[in-house]
Amino acid sequence: MAIARGYAATDASKPLAPFTFERREPHDDDVVIDIQYCGVCHSDIHQARNEWGNSTFPMVPGHEIVGIVRAVGSKVTKFKRGDRVGVGCFVDSCTTCASRDLDLEHYMPGLVVTYNGVEADGKTPTQGGYSDHIVVKEGYVLSIPENLPLDAAAPLLCAGITLYSPLRHWKAGPGKKVAIVGMGGLGHMGVKLAHAMGAEVTVLSQSLSKKEDGLKLGADHYYATNDPQTFEKLAGSLDLIICTVGTEIDWNAYLNLLKVDGDFVVVGIPENPVPVHAFSLVPARRSISGSMIGSIKETQEMLDFCGEHNIVSEIEIIQMQEVNAAYERVLKSDVRYRFVIDMASIKA
Repeated sequence: MAIARGYAATDASKPLAPFTFERREPHDDDVVIDIQYCGVCHSDIHQARNEWGNSTFPMVPGHEIVGIVRAVGSKVTKFKRGDRVGVGCFVDSCTTCASRDLDLEHYMPGLVVTYNGVEADGKTPTQGGYSDHIVVKEGYVLSIPENLPLDAAAPLLCAGITLYSPLRHWKAGPGKKVAIVGMGGLGHMGVKLAHAMGAEVTVLSQSLSKKEDGLKLGADHYYATNDPQTFEKLAGSLDLIICTVGTEIDWNAYLNLLKVDGDFVVVGIPENPVPVHAFSLVPARRSISGSMIGSIKETQEMLDFCGEHNIVSEIEIIQMQEVNAAYERVLKSDVRYRFVIDMASIKA
């Protein structure tokens, strides 16, 4: 086994710290990737601090991984040494059930997440991208378009696909009025992607502090949700709302902004249950749904779409040693709009 260097959470109450561990020896169908950059996702914080109650330590977070192929197994056909590649939120999945044919493997039992999970052998912990390299099966490695800078492409592996998947599933495009709730790491990607798909895009943010950014990134309209007139003005006007915020807001107020047959899609996960009243749904045949990342096929489709439209995340580069301070800044919404770790710094 090869020794990897990274940063890990060793306990929910402790900051991340330098950590060495073993990566498995590559199999015939594996790709070895030297990690160049890794995005910082809010779910990294949730898991490192055991806020979802399922964390296993020591844990190396990170599932927005981009880098360069170092080596490939003898049966690998899609990648070669020197290729620009990415790894997202999972590194293995069910390969036998019918759902795989429907490209829904990310919703099925048997999903092996990139970190805080267990590999297919049922015993080896998975460790993520806050490290110098990773070994991944060929079928879970993604190609990064040549025109996209690797650092700004890293958040596409989670933030990008998390918004692309519901926008595609609910058919955002010309003639559709789409609202993005929240103008953060997820929300700003929703604005860019929905705009590129041809939808009329509205941002619903707590205040107007990021209005200039939102309009520059592709929003047609920008409203403050701390203004009660926003909910009066937009009542019954939207086809699709994607809620990216993980705080507890009044979903009923947002449901009432939808047209007949409108959809409210949850991608941000509040810590506590959010009450929904039947009368927010029934009179206009509205729906409330959830969406989680995307399949490998859809993630590659998203990356290719971003390549065609020159879409990447708005980022701030940090050194590995700054990750604990970055976590605190994420919690204060003090980043526009995604932190990305330069993994060269791990050797410093």
